[in-house]
Amino acid sequence: MRILALAWEFPPRIIGGISRHVAELYPEVIKRGHEVHLITVAIANEPLEVIVDGIHVHRVHVEPSHDFFHWVAQMNANMLHFAKDFLSSHVLSNRSGDSETHFSVDLIHAHDWLVEMVALTLTRELNIPLVTTIHATEYGRCNGIHNDTQQYIHQKEIQLTQASQRVIVCSEYMRGELQRALGCPADKTDVVYNGLSNERWRNIAADGEDDMVALKKKYAEPEEAVIYFVGRITFEKGIYVLLNAMPKIVAAMEDKVRLVIIGTGNAYSILLQRQAWDLGIFHKVLFTGFMADEDFWQFQKIASCAIFPSLYEPFGIVALESFAAKVPLVVSDTGGLPEVVRHQVTGIVTRVNDANSLADGIISILRDPDYAQTLVAEAQYDLKERFSWDLLAAQTEDIFMKALKT
Repeated sequence: MRILALAWEFPPRIIGGISRHVAELYPEVIKRGHEVHLITVAIANEPLEVIVDGIHVHRVHVEPSHDFFHWVAQMNANMLHFAKDFLSSHVLSNRSGDSETHFSVDLIHAHDWLVEMVALTLTRELNIPLVTTIHATEYGRCNGIHNDTQQYIHQKEIQLTQASQRVIVCSEYMRGELQRALGCPADKTDVVYNGLSNERWRNIAADGEDDMVALKKKYAEPEEAVIYFVGRITFEKGIYVLLNAMPKIVAAMEDKVRLVIIGTGNAYSILLQRQAWDLGIFHKVLFTGFMADEDFWQFQKIASCAIFPSLYEPFGIVALESFAAKVPLVVSDTGGLPEVVRHQVTGIVTRVNDANSLADGIISILRDPDYAQTLVAEAQYDLKERFSWDLLAAQTEDIFMKALKT
């Protein structure tokens, strides 16, 4: 099967979770005997045409714009122009000898609303089956549709899923969300979890800095347990709930705890820092801003607990990264997180937007290191048995085959 993939990001262009998902899924699909051509956005100092881990990557230029939606429209126009040129130069002869055109691409695989226009045009004009992966919805991110901008994105998501033969989501929660928010039938929607590549797993778990004492001094006092959040600094990540939980955690741990918040989001970070000050815990919270992967992998070696108190989380790839790093994990029971983290088996699942519940979960990890290590061991097993990309690629291949028969 020859697959034409459409995604607005691909490494080293990393904006959200799509980039790594695409980069880690398709090499496993290729190992199953398929050919993948990915059209994505050009980035400085990267070749326009290159093969990466077996993926034929085609990067198209998009002029910068202060208007994001104008930029997205231009990206789609440029992708469409490239795709039509590519397809017209890769036409297969028709064995029956009639005049019908047969393109050498069997399937289009689109990622999220940002490539809606090019995906819909190709599937309708050229009659090529379309599979779409919806990584998150505007309805879910915004807890409803409240303005014209959100409505614009929402309608594109509806049109994209309606035109697709099959729709892939990353959790059972998201299957329900698409049914509720987009009217996408459950029997048309398939669940394939996100995964973690063996390479990234090895990088996360690799040995590094030998002097753990010196490393810890960068972030906390020797007697303090280090707990952390990592991700985009936005409201939907629930960081304010974690800050509200901190006074109870500090009291329970007799002041021997330090919270490290890793990620970017300058405007909201200022609000969170003010909240920490008002709560009297500012001296117990460190905001690092951006942290490079290599530094973060080292940082995890001195951490006692990772916390993801999201209000909305379609899946939560950060949970898998914590599994790989052997860091005990506390999450909220929102979105796909309870599917990824099995409560009291691979981590602790707490009530969403409940600082008291979150604090209790974190305290249970910090007070019982043996229990925490039991969770870590089970998480390692799940990482291999439930979230390996070779397994997930096989599931994706089955969905592609379904789409071809639709």
